[in-house]
Amino acid sequence: MIKPLTVETDFHFERRGRGSRRVLESGTDPAADRPVGRLARVTRLMALAIRFGKLIQAGEVADYSELAHLGHVTRARITQIMNLLMLAPDIQEEILFLSRVTEGRDPIHLRQLQPIALVPDWRKQRKLWKELMSATE
Repeated sequence: MIKPLTVETDFHFERRGRGSRRVLESGTDPAADRPVGRLARVTRLMALAIRFGKLIQAGEVADYSELAHLGHVTRARITQIMNLLMLAPDIQEEILFLSRVTEGRDPIHLRQLQPIALVPDWRKQRKLWKELMSATE
């Protein structure tokens, strides 16, 4: 008499590309390992400002105007984003590591950071940042 064979394995379905059919993949679902929630918009903009700054320093991009052209946005928008680089380094770091947003609106918006970034004294920036953070809690 033949004994039944049981095989156990982890698998998940995955779509490859937009509108494609589902593909059976072996192993656990990589989406299960992803953190819950999304990054705040200001976090993404801070990272973008840092990246843009490096592109300009390396000479890969000439100026804000070229960045605006490549990104299909206005020069004014690029300036708003790049103003984030005028924040104190510790504030920039806090922005990069803001908690993920799981529901609702982002707690901090770029328009709230613009006046802080334009203050030339980092001590005053830190004070304004703490006030903003305590107001959002």
